Amino acid sequence: MKPITNLKKGSRIARFLYNLTLKSVIVGALILTGIQSPLQAQDAKFTKPSWWFGAAGGLNLNFYRGTTQQLTSADFLTPTAFHDGQGIGFFALPILEFHRPDTRLGFMLQAGYESRKGEWEQVVTPCNCPADLSTDLSYVTVEPSLRIAPFKSNFYVYGGPRLGININKQFVYEQGINPAFPEQVAEPDLTGDFSNMDKYLISMQVGAGYDISLSAEARQTQVVLSPFIAFHPYFGQNPRTIESWNLTTLRAGLALKFGRGREVHQEIITPLPVKKIEVVVPEVKFTANAPKNVPVERRVRETFPLRNYVFFNEGSTEIPNRYVLLRKNQVKDFREDQLEVFAPKELSGRSKRQMTVYYNVLNILGDRMVKNPATTVTLSGSSMGGIQDGKAMAESTKLYLVDVFGIEASRITTEGRIKPVIPSEQPWGQLELTLLREGDRRVSIGSGSPELLMEFQSGPDAPLKPVEIVAVQEAPIDSYVTFNADGANEAFSSWSMRIADEQGKVQNFGPYIQETVSIPGKSILGTRPEGDYKVTMIGQLKDGKAIEKETSVHMVLWTPPVDEEMMRFSVLYEFNDSKAIMIYEKYLTDVVVPKIPKGGTAIIHGHTDIIGGEDINLKLSLARANDVKGILEKGLTKAGRNDVKFEVLGFGEDQDLAPFDNKYPEERFYNRTVIIDIIPKK
Repeated sequence: MKPITNLKKGSRIARFLYNLTLKSVIVGALILTGIQSPLQAQDAKFTKPSWWFGAAGGLNLNFYRGTTQQLTSADFLTPTAFHDGQGIGFFALPILEFHRPDTRLGFMLQAGYESRKGEWEQVVTPCNCPADLSTDLSYVTVEPSLRIAPFKSNFYVYGGPRLGININKQFVYEQGINPAFPEQVAEPDLTGDFSNMDKYLISMQVGAGYDISLSAEARQTQVVLSPFIAFHPYFGQNPRTIESWNLTTLRAGLALKFGRGREVHQEIITPLPVKKIEVVVPEVKFTANAPKNVPVERRVRETFPLRNYVFFNEGSTEIPNRYVLLRKNQVKDFREDQLEVFAPKELSGRSKRQMTVYYNVLNILGDRMVKNPATTVTLSGSSMGGIQDGKAMAESTKLYLVDVFGIEASRITTEGRIKPVIPSEQPWGQLELTLLREGDRRVSIGSGSPELLMEFQSGPDAPLKPVEIVAVQEAPIDSYVTFNADGANEAFSSWSMRIADEQGKVQNFGPYIQETVSIPGKSILGTRPEGDYKVTMIGQLKDGKAIEKETSVHMVLWTPPVDEEMMRFSVLYEFNDSKAIMIYEKYLTDVVVPKIPKGGTAIIHGHTDIIGGEDINLKLSLARANDVKGILEKGLTKAGRNDVKFEVLGFGEDQDLAPFDNKYPEERFYNRTVIIDIIPKK
């Protein structure tokens, strides 16, 4: 019995042969590369090869699992069963590959010899004798694979089936002596072939490699050295029809591949003298318009649409604390026209006035139902968590109306749904699904009672009646500085601005893809009352070059010394829709048009939420604004009027100009809007 050691003789031989094979492959590749003669003329052109032929060699790291005890027949069982083992074997495989240059998909075929040899971990027999078992198991293997280059680069992955045909199943069983009796004579080694071996194995393999070119790109014959690794899991690799022995193999090696490109025949044509054509860049006219200070403090009488939704946080069926929730003793003091008394706790300045209305939606509903005792509502809760979860949200909303406002429970019906009637998440949607699904977790308020609903609307899907609020506007749209780059869409891929004041302080704005841009004067002036600025437009041409144009402008900060009242109306849109919700067409025609004074101005500005691409949202907001303009113009023409001036703007998802933040789903819903500012004739 040979001494017990961790390094077996077979492993040393395998390692020596592997090193010899590896060195031979590398040296051979370098020699083949060096002896290639430049057989083609310097001006010859060749395609990259599609077919590759070569050979691969390397090591198999074999891991044995399961149980092995019966060796040759039922008459011979080892005294103790063997379980885990490992070993290193060789493989040598001719290779055929097909993959077109700069494509992702291809095909590989490898077939040849591979060794799955190894040794089991030593066991101790009942006589306290050490026992060893090893095998020279080997196969002829056939491995067709699908080759994928995910980045159209030299890196590739591959995978496919493996057919193994057994050609060697020899084993060696060695049993030593009891160390306590050194004079004992060891049993002779037992050598033979495993019984009950499968002749054929069908398994699988996956791997990855990287092609390293060894040839100049101009050569017709190309040589590639490709290091690779592969994994052969134990699925299908049970060598025997008895016991539970199975194999897992990790393969590492090198492939040397040769390919030959096709010569590209080029017809030499003597060019005729041609007149040099000068590329003309389309003319871009750049102007800046800073209106004089509008000496008014505009008080805005705003008709604020009331979304009949209450949005719930993920995992909770309680009304979120961002909504204004009253106590019973506060109900008597609640008035719809004095909502600032019951303002939410946390709101930004931009959203505060409008969202104060919305976050009182349940209080407005409760107050209206108290004043109109014949009205009824249906609360429909929607939740991807299931119908019961949606129902619980609706019941939570009902409980608030019943407990705080004292509304009879029989006037409120509740139901649960998976998705709302008009869901934000559509089957074709692929991006920003988390934000869309937040908007679908809500309770929708429906009613057939006209006293609760928008004018001229009826039915369970009609929105609640808007709320009119009066507040001081900060800086009106018509006080913004407007920059026009007429012709930019044709000439530029994008353009930006560099704005410098008298002291040389520089601010940068952009890039932009639209021809007209409006910026609040305060964003440029800061706290300065006025100033002179040099504005440089930098346009990026579509060929990568840039041109500059300059203009000067005097800006005055907007100040509000005199009172003037304007009106504001809003139209809401569904997600990714450029057509107004149908209920608003009659509202715009029958409510808004009659309130536009003679000679007045309607400034129409469209907005979107932050879901989707910036370019798409910019176009969508302008399409929405033009949609509203078309409805108003149609209503004015029907009334025999043509005295109203229109200004149409699309701001997209611009978060500096958006009416609301985008943190919560209700804010994103209100940002899908067109705002109409009605300004009296000056």
